[in-house]
Amino acid sequence: MTTAQHLAVIERLRVRAFPAERGPSEVGTSGPGYHLAELPGADGLGDGGFRDDGGFRDDGAYSAADADQSAAEHTALTEILTARFGEPRYISLWSALIRGGEGEEIPEPWRELSSGVRWLRLWRTGDRWLAVGLAGGTGDQRFRLVAAVTETDPP
Repeated sequence: MTTAQHLAVIERLRVRAFPAERGPSEVGTSGPGYHLAELPGADGLGDGGFRDDGGFRDDGAYSAADADQSAAEHTALTEILTARFGEPRYISLWSALIRGGEGEEIPEPWRELSSGVRWLRLWRTGDRWLAVGLAGGTGDQRFRLVAAVTETDPP
């Protein structure tokens, strides 16, 4: 998938209505007040997707070249979004992961994102938030570019 295709997916999610119940979409998962998407890389990989429990599936090991490619795709996408929407906030989801593990209710999509994404670029676009980050990259998990559109404020 190219950067232009990533942008097209994000634009569709930005204007799409949110469903009444959580369920799969053609690019990831949607639920009340949010859409999550995994954006496949230029190599077509990256469709590990979201598990039913909200974590990320992974479909195998990755190489240093794969990590570099994922980082480059992330950079290209965030540069275009920054030109379009202004400077993003740079937020950590580490505390949401810890607080959720201690029993605090973390709203979606932030709970799902915190299970695999540690840092996000975040823009306010009208009445919605747009978040882009890299999931994975630990152990045998390869990096995956993910995007979220939500009306729920970050935790």
